[in-house]
Amino acid sequence: MIRENQRRFGFDWLTIIIYLILVGFGYLNIMSASHTEEVTSYLDMSQSYGKQLIFVGISLVIIILILSVEVKFYERFSSVIYSIGILALLGLFVFGKDINGARSWYGIGSMTIQPSEFAKFATALALSKYLSNIQTNLKNIKDQIKAAIIVFLPAFLILLQNDAGSTLVYASFFFVFYREGLQQIYLVIVFSLAILGVLALKFGITITAIITATVVFGIYFFRQKKRTSLLQPVIILLVSIIFSYGVKLFYNHGLKPHQQNRINLWLRLEKDPAKLELMRKREAYNLIQSEEAISSGGLKGKGFMEGTRTTGKFVPEQDTDYIFSTVGEEWGFLGSSAVVILFSILILRILYLAEQQKSQFSRVYGYGVASILFVHFTINIGMVMGLIPTVGIPLPFFSYGGSGLMSFTILLFIFIKLDSNRINEW
Repeated sequence: MIRENQRRFGFDWLTIIIYLILVGFGYLNIMSASHTEEVTSYLDMSQSYGKQLIFVGISLVIIILILSVEVKFYERFSSVIYSIGILALLGLFVFGKDINGARSWYGIGSMTIQPSEFAKFATALALSKYLSNIQTNLKNIKDQIKAAIIVFLPAFLILLQNDAGSTLVYASFFFVFYREGLQQIYLVIVFSLAILGVLALKFGITITAIITATVVFGIYFFRQKKRTSLLQPVIILLVSIIFSYGVKLFYNHGLKPHQQNRINLWLRLEKDPAKLELMRKREAYNLIQSEEAISSGGLKGKGFMEGTRTTGKFVPEQDTDYIFSTVGEEWGFLGSSAVVILFSILILRILYLAEQQKSQFSRVYGYGVASILFVHFTINIGMVMGLIPTVGIPLPFFSYGGSGLMSFTILLFIFIKLDSNRINEW
């Protein structure tokens, strides 16, 4: 009997406890951010915190269902789940509802569902299935392309729906590719192109070309024991210039004005004081209010529901994308640090458990979970604190929204179920 109970309840409880703490603390901050003096009941379903309570309840039911399903189900039906996710994204072009300029939701009465959130775990499952195939080798160009298509297809569909934030999250799967054998040169290329893009926008193509030439030829002349043809560094320089020009072209003609302004503010590109002040009042208003709310919290914070900027509704969308500003104001530096530490422990724990898996499918999926959570966590908190440009993605387990909470719950607890197969084996 004891042996049977161990098999039944053999889950990683540290991960589950961290999840419960984050969801509970997130709910308290949603309550604080959306509460008004007129509301007397904390079960008011017309308020964000009332609805979030329903989403929490649904998520708990989902957890029970996920942990009750046979482990082999997730690998066996991963392609089916992925196909359903793609169909749900395609259906938005016909039946989708426009909210804030993005056609990313299905409207069901007064409720909405965002398929892009659920497509993340579906993509993680499909990618895990493909990469765990004994015939797949990421050192093979053909397999690299096939794996990239699995990730690129939902990302492209989401981008067409004008949801750049959710699209950006799919870059997290690059970490999975790297862990599963993708050559290091790809990592170098990705980071180099990112740096080139920033330099091109900040300093222009000419200065970027000079910097690139200095680095490339410096490496060529000072690090090579046997100097080969100059053709390779010349080609690298030409590609860098073309890429820099492409970045400037996309910035000027591919981005919308508000997206350009967000990058302007981040890189401090605008020199005209009048235009800069206008942008700060429009595109940077949320950010400025968020930064002031966080800084006003001090070391210990003002206390639960005592944040003047939170209760005064100074920060727009504070219960969703800017929920961390509530943490900063009401719980201070100590509370904010606790949240960062909890997320860090959760992500590191998932990576540790992923490395312990006997199944490659489980390991790849674990890395997918950790990567998605890391990108969401890093971008959201970096955005709220002004460290990166404003990108509209939620903070996992914290931000208000049923689609987000349920999808992150599914994402995490599928891995917990997969890991239980390791724990329960003897």
